[in-house]
Amino acid sequence: MPAARLSNRGMRFVSKTNTQMSSGNNRLCYKAFAEAKSCLPKIIVGTGARKQMKTAASLAMTAATVDPQFAAYIGLDWGDQKHAWALQVAGGCKIEQGEVESTPEAMECWVSELTQRFGSQRIAIALEQSRGSVVAQLSKYSNLVLYPINPKSAADYRSSFRLSGAKSDDVDAVLWLEILTLHRDRLRPLQPDTVETRMLRVLTEQRRNVVNSQTACSNQLTDLLKQIFPQALEWLDKVATAMACDFLRRWPTLQQLKRSRSHTVQQFFQQHNSRSAERIQERLEQIARAVPATEDRALLEPGVMMIDFLTRQLDHLREAIVALNAKIRKVATAHPDYALVASFPGAGPVMAPRLIALLGTNRERFASASELQCFSGIAPVTEASGKQHWIHWRLACSKFDRQSVHEWAQHSMKKCQWAREYYDAQRDRGKGHHTAIRALGYKWLRILYRCWKNHTPYEESRYLESRQSRRAEEPKNSTAPVNITWKSCGSFSRPAAISY
Repeated sequence: MPAARLSNRGMRFVSKTNTQMSSGNNRLCYKAFAEAKSCLPKIIVGTGARKQMKTAASLAMTAATVDPQFAAYIGLDWGDQKHAWALQVAGGCKIEQGEVESTPEAMECWVSELTQRFGSQRIAIALEQSRGSVVAQLSKYSNLVLYPINPKSAADYRSSFRLSGAKSDDVDAVLWLEILTLHRDRLRPLQPDTVETRMLRVLTEQRRNVVNSQTACSNQLTDLLKQIFPQALEWLDKVATAMACDFLRRWPTLQQLKRSRSHTVQQFFQQHNSRSAERIQERLEQIARAVPATEDRALLEPGVMMIDFLTRQLDHLREAIVALNAKIRKVATAHPDYALVASFPGAGPVMAPRLIALLGTNRERFASASELQCFSGIAPVTEASGKQHWIHWRLACSKFDRQSVHEWAQHSMKKCQWAREYYDAQRDRGKGHHTAIRALGYKWLRILYRCWKNHTPYEESRYLESRQSRRAEEPKNSTAPVNITWKSCGSFSRPAAISY
């Protein structure tokens, strides 16, 4: 931690230096008029005249840095223009600080300097990012081991020592270095998966983002049509289809549509694969009777421009989804775990790649099914304090992974009878729809984990036989009546005798 001094206004700490500091100079003053001294407990090291007084923090930091696995430790606080870093050599106490620009060229020079200084020895770097520009630039160097820190954990750690909420990049870099050296056993180093698995992860997330953009664009177009052309929503069914976009670009208002001949409108629907003669005739009759929602030019002219823009945007998004589907299908079918994951009910061409991206390739990534359930965000969170006890769904997780398991569990009910029965049983117990879906996903993940761990595809009959055997081994509850005789003891009653 950087040395600090108190200003004459009281409890405000000001950084003293930005180059090199010793942990022995780390003094936390809690009174403005007191001599600078540590408020941490002191421990005596050594015997006789060579006794030394060290704080518990300095001892822990020194012990943590003596590790033959790494030559140095770095805390990196990334930024858009510059990254602040704090470096500590293994076994040493001095902390060096500096800045490096965020450009690839500057990062290349910085890593080259570290390589010249420490050779081929490995260097541990703690940063507040699990993926992004900084991770992409540093992952290509084999001598760097990245330790991502959860932003919420980093913020809580910072607030533990800075109650005022003050922060700066150089101080944060020292804090990340402190987390790395003192609590590295609680951090998990970044271990990139195979290229195919990481590509599936990126492709499936991009597809989800494009679908969300398509939904947002469709909602915006729907809201616009309700103002100037609400009849089109009934005639076109879905505004995101190719037929709807072509129709609205050609006739963005009811006034323009009415000026066209019935034969022209009929021919348009036939060319767009609307072959039902009854449906086309019904549309033509409704067009003849339709009344414009507004004649206000202040709404019509800007609305026509926006309709043209939104329909063209929907065309591009639809093409992007088709291209992403083709690429995902090509990468997923070549993945070694595709057949295993695709054997599960509901894991079709869309859900199977997302489940593969969730699991990864490394079988040692999750030590148990519980870790997978928590990582995916489908496992609930239990909080208890005193007499209060409540359970809620998990918020600190990947929303994409949680959505993947949720959607997969919902699709599985259409293909699996016991999954549907399990969902119905949850609903009969008073659970809401999404709560029951999460409970089913929680159960599916336990089965998926075991099959994935053993490299075994899912077999419905095998699972049902195993479930039946487990139920047979469970002790059966006695249905015999129980008679309890109660005895009054002051202001309360207690059981006096129990008979069966």
